[in-house]
Amino acid sequence: MPRAIWEETVLADSDSCVVVEGNQYFPLDSVRKEYLQPVDKTTTCSWKGTASYYDIVVNGKRNAGAAWYYADPKPAADEIKGRIAFWKGVRVE
Repeated sequence: MPRAIWEETVLADSDSCVVVEGNQYFPLDSVRKEYLQPVDKTTTCSWKGTASYYDIVVNGKRNAGAAWYYADPKPAADEIKGRIAFWKGVRVE
């Protein structure tokens, strides 16, 4: 079962992830939202749409923009709607 870990803390785990471009997208209900803080940052992907970001905060340490999601993905990426992915030092194993 894939798990997302940062600072030795499990942020998410699920056997229902979707893999897109090598990234595991975890279902929202598998993510420990108490570690996520929304930020005012977006990026645009030509085929997925607009990504929004979260900072991850664990034990007072912040990993800026280390989680992202597509609230309203384009039709080609509909399978990642309602899912969150991680990067920037978050281990997914």
